[in-house]
Amino acid sequence: MAVSQRQWGTTPSISWTLPTEKEILQNEELTDELKRQGQYEAPGETEKKRVLSLLARPTIFADPSLLQKIAVEFVKHVCRKNNLPQSIVDSAGGKIFTYGSYRLGAYAPGSDIDTLVVAPRHVTREDFFEHMPSILERMLPAGAIEEMKPVPEAYVPIIKLMINGTDIDLNFTRLAVSSVPWDLDVKDTNLLRGLDDRELRALNGPRVADELLQLVPQKKTFRTALRAIKLWAQRRAVYGNIVGFPGGVAWGMLVARVCQLYPQATGSVIVMKFFRIIGRWNWPQPILLKESEDHPIQARVWNPRLYPTDKYHLMPIITPAYPAMCATHNIGPTTKKVIIQELERGGDITDKISFGKLQWRDLFTKHTYFTQDYRYYLSIISGSTTKEAQASWSGFVESRVRLLVQSLESQGSIAVARLFNKGFAREHRCKDEDEIAAVLHGDMQYQATNVKTETTDSIKDPLHNAVAQGNADAALVANGNGEPTTNGHEPHPFYTTTYYIGIELAQDSTKKLDVSEQSRDWKENQCRTTNFEEGRNYLNITATRRLDLHSAVLLSRVVDAVA
Repeated sequence: MAVSQRQWGTTPSISWTLPTEKEILQNEELTDELKRQGQYEAPGETEKKRVLSLLARPTIFADPSLLQKIAVEFVKHVCRKNNLPQSIVDSAGGKIFTYGSYRLGAYAPGSDIDTLVVAPRHVTREDFFEHMPSILERMLPAGAIEEMKPVPEAYVPIIKLMINGTDIDLNFTRLAVSSVPWDLDVKDTNLLRGLDDRELRALNGPRVADELLQLVPQKKTFRTALRAIKLWAQRRAVYGNIVGFPGGVAWGMLVARVCQLYPQATGSVIVMKFFRIIGRWNWPQPILLKESEDHPIQARVWNPRLYPTDKYHLMPIITPAYPAMCATHNIGPTTKKVIIQELERGGDITDKISFGKLQWRDLFTKHTYFTQDYRYYLSIISGSTTKEAQASWSGFVESRVRLLVQSLESQGSIAVARLFNKGFAREHRCKDEDEIAAVLHGDMQYQATNVKTETTDSIKDPLHNAVAQGNADAALVANGNGEPTTNGHEPHPFYTTTYYIGIELAQDSTKKLDVSEQSRDWKENQCRTTNFEEGRNYLNITATRRLDLHSAVLLSRVVDAVA
């Protein structure tokens, strides 16, 4: 495919060299390995295909897709309920957009499909949650909806759906316009006028995805490389914005920048160049895919010269759609150090792959966080007496645990305090407060034998995610539901979520790990918040050596969850 010989990105490209036969072969080998690793739909698999037709964008030559029809019917339904004139009902429109890894074309089987319903100004967020569920049930085929859970309190309000085995996140935003036509261009910056923060965040998803695809020279190359980098980042546990690592969009922007520097390269070459270019980047110089835009609406954009807080971003990766934002503001000193170490390791491996000394599967080996990286760990154990209360409380703790990491990083005796990028959810059977106290100190003897340990990313609990992403109001709503069940003498469920912080001591420090002051202060601060309810929510921090963690946790409960 011919590539336009224009400047891609903010600087000239490094090389326009066409791929060699060796590079083409290496790209084929990379694609084959990604297929073996389950990053492509397997032959004959229909999991996504049942849904793809629902998400197809409408064209002037074809009827709108089913979800598009649902969006239009939802808007009309609200207009009728509000007794608006028929002329407004007929012209109101409505539109479905996709974004995230699905829109970028780098989704894997089992991934969520992110979708956004865009409505005109007379349709509200409250209308979305009141009317959309019943319209979905009425218009989708009988039995297609296997699960539906509205989460109005989320960072971006969402309805979680499972349709024919596929998870769909259905978000909502409205525009300050009277009509949303089928050919609406989401990249039109004028659409941002009059939006509140929630509406702007929601619209930013498809805007960033569309801009990204417009800013890469070859979409197929970008998608191959992004699949590889996302798999590598997940396997090496350096993936997840909430815990201080780049998320999917940020890794996508990094891959896009390398594609701009090598417009003719294959996906395999982009991956090999990626580790050296990004690993040796002159941080905090930002990663930009295009020059920043000015616009009359004057939204806040990332600019360290104007906003002092932007100066403290250690690895700024800036979204290309207006208003430009930093997608990696959560990165701290430890996560930066770990990311650079992993990039260096990845570069060493891909160098050997280039010379035939290693294979692509060696790049995707799993992390050794629990087995050899650290001698000491902190276990942050949150617990609740009901499942729903724990979903909100664990989400709140997850959103705040980075503050503990920051406190540990400031202690001179600690060189690295690395938070693992997943929490581990367990169910226990406890008769009284003494048994709960034992669980909160890491005792596994009360863990329910018929319920397996699961990681927070695999559970995909929408309430947990809503609170973890910064919406404490969701926790306040949920924590009042359900009654504590620890009274009496019969064992009752007790739910915990554990986060682990690996500790590496500074070379000149003593061999004794003492973080009692930092742990006590952080714990007390969380338990003083309105999100904590005594007798329902619990929190404790324990220090553990690797050998104890390995024997008590890894061998029995956590290995399968980490794999």
